[in-house]
Amino acid sequence: MRSLVVAALLFITTIASAQIVNPVKWSYAAKRISKTEAVVLFKATIDNGWHLYSQHIADGGPVATKFEFAPSKAFTTVGKTSEPKPITKFEKVFNMNVSYFEKAVIFQQKVKLAANQAVVKGKLEYMVCNDRQCLPPDEVDFSIAVK
Repeated sequence: MRSLVVAALLFITTIASAQIVNPVKWSYAAKRISKTEAVVLFKATIDNGWHLYSQHIADGGPVATKFEFAPSKAFTTVGKTSEPKPITKFEKVFNMNVSYFEKAVIFQQKVKLAANQAVVKGKLEYMVCNDRQCLPPDEVDFSIAVK
């Protein structure tokens, strides 16, 4: 009997883990623009049918994409993280206009370097939805070498 219960639990665990949905893949890069400055790039590749929300969402809407940079003596951020022009549409579920991206988007952050090389670390938070569901907000740690 015990082996039957263990087998059932393993089966349920396998099914549950097979249904984890992760429609956004993040990749990172850094591009030097001078001896003392660089631009850090955050690329989100978004599965078809899903959309990733902008950094600029009014209260009462979905969770906006947010970037947090770990304090460092090797770099300082210059200005805010930029994004291209998003799609803006009315979403019934939030009863408001929301701005989002489909397929892919690249966010950019300019940094001033205090050293010849630096590692830009931090975390980003984001939320995605499709026409049937929204996933809970997710956090991703990043570490981007600037050489």
